[in-house]
Amino acid sequence: MQKIAKFEKVSFEQFEKDWKKAFPDTADETVREIYDDLKLPQRATKGSAGYDFTAPVRIEMKAGSQILIPTGIRAKIKNEFVLLLFPRSSLGFKYRMQLDNTCGVIDSDYYEAVNEGHIMCKLINDSRDGRTLTVEAGQGMVQGIFVPFGITEDDEADAQRTGGIGSTTR
Repeated sequence: MQKIAKFEKVSFEQFEKDWKKAFPDTADETVREIYDDLKLPQRATKGSAGYDFTAPVRIEMKAGSQILIPTGIRAKIKNEFVLLLFPRSSLGFKYRMQLDNTCGVIDSDYYEAVNEGHIMCKLINDSRDGRTLTVEAGQGMVQGIFVPFGITEDDEADAQRTGGIGSTTR
């Protein structure tokens, strides 16, 4: 198997900034504890394609609600690959948990963005039967799969990424 990427934590400063934006009432010492407890994504078995991103804190979502989770994770990816994020199969199947953008696309140059390539997950509980979704801290919430991609023969893209979501079309 080809090794094409490496997961890392973003800096504490970047995590703290993004966490406080999403959860402004979190005490400073709690943010530090959350950051220190972050786990890098891992595959569960040798046959798994997906790397499990775990919840940094307990997440409880009523049906129809959404939440933005700063993962504290970034990915250094070889140029010919992309990281795609999907809900964990069991959460999608049982609760219709979805990513707000349906599939997260983490480009290789996102690593160099001004936010350090901080991977965010905006989750939705789209339960049709009113079920509350709970994901415990440390439990898998989304999975990331590395996929090779190609470009067209006449591709001349040469712009440098600076931002995150939506920045490549501004």
